[in-house]
Amino acid sequence: MLAHIIKAPGKFDCLKNPNVLALEDFTYTQFHLFALLFLILAVIHTLSVRKIHNFARRLELKSHKSAERTVWVQALYFLSEIEIIFAIWVIPLFFTMAFYYGFETALGYINTRDFTEPLFVTIILSLALSRPILNASEKLIRFLAGGLGGTLSAWWFTLLTIGPLLGSLITEAGAMGISAMLLSRQFYDHRPSAKLAYATIALLFINVSVGGLLTNFASRAVLILAHAWDWSNWEIMQIFGWKAVLGILLVNIIYWRAFRKELRLMDKKREGFLQIHPEQKEIEEPIPTWITCAHLFFIFTVVMTSHYPAIFIAAYMFFIGFHQSTRAHQSPLRLTRPLLVGLFLAGLVVHGGLQGWWVVRMLSGKTPLEVLGLGISLTAFNDNAAIAYLSTLIPNWGAVFEYALFTGVVAGGGLTVIANAPNPAGYVILSKHFEGGLSPLRLFVSALPPTLVMYAIFVYFSDLL
Repeated sequence: MLAHIIKAPGKFDCLKNPNVLALEDFTYTQFHLFALLFLILAVIHTLSVRKIHNFARRLELKSHKSAERTVWVQALYFLSEIEIIFAIWVIPLFFTMAFYYGFETALGYINTRDFTEPLFVTIILSLALSRPILNASEKLIRFLAGGLGGTLSAWWFTLLTIGPLLGSLITEAGAMGISAMLLSRQFYDHRPSAKLAYATIALLFINVSVGGLLTNFASRAVLILAHAWDWSNWEIMQIFGWKAVLGILLVNIIYWRAFRKELRLMDKKREGFLQIHPEQKEIEEPIPTWITCAHLFFIFTVVMTSHYPAIFIAAYMFFIGFHQSTRAHQSPLRLTRPLLVGLFLAGLVVHGGLQGWWVVRMLSGKTPLEVLGLGISLTAFNDNAAIAYLSTLIPNWGAVFEYALFTGVVAGGGLTVIANAPNPAGYVILSKHFEGGLSPLRLFVSALPPTLVMYAIFVYFSDLL
């Protein structure tokens, strides 16, 4: 029954044989139309969180009778939390599945989903946001930015270049957490204009999405396609990595030139602020090197065992014990937001497992350039790892088509919050800097130009033309 619902092979079949299913196997039923409807409603809900939050705020301001929020206002604020949206829409999906196929089948479907990535992202974010790791990352960025003059512009450029490339070593989720936290401290706290603020978060999302192309394990999308098509680390770097680095440098330079006047003005304001408040220049108490090395070891262990949840969860339990025993050099353990990001991804996993019937049909029979364009478009409104997985089910992919699909799903990873698994982490860290919340439309518009630049680079240096 589950195979009939999912219309897809077992969890690892696509890694063994990309030709396991033919197109005609991807039939659909009335239930699958409901599953697609719930996904669409979840996406619309995600794109509407700012309006929901603002509406809740207006209702709260109108009600002066009580200092406490009413139940309805609190419910609206809850519905405006982007991390819980896809999990909320799993509820009607579950009961619809139970209506059509019975509760046992519905429970079986949820139980057979692979939640390894949500668990991994939760843990790696918690580790990446620890004080020793942030402190070490800040020292590295300060050193590199100092070589460019140490100005706010230098911090901005270095963070948006080196930060995302760290994803090839500590995974995209870890790079997103570190880069977003440091951007919050070193850039957003100095109040850029809305236009520059959106341009910066768009660059962060896109650069992190392609910044993991120096290894074959940086993200789930990269991992799925690299294993399905048997690409080594060297092949990933040789075919895609240098193009990703070139793209990151190019889009950063383009946006730096576009905003150089404002960045210089912000730097002058920052210098004036530091002269008035010299205490802000103080560097926090140093952390013993051995503690930082221990944290790096825990990150290395979790990354290397990212496909074995029993092992990396056990490693994290040891980390919690280490954190407690060295709490004099630690900040409080950050786990609430990483857990919410994990919940967001878990909801995507549940919804994505039922969308193969239309995604595969849409990608089949297209030219390589069309596949690349569709990969970017589909990624914008569905997790790129889900699109990557479903694409491996299409039989007889050639090398050119594999290249087109791979570059499409990574190039489109910055267009929306849901396009790439680490994006929600960046969103929850940086959303406080956007008055009224992050606007999905403004994010999309800001991310479109650098996405097209990435598209042009991947097409120009290829056999697609």
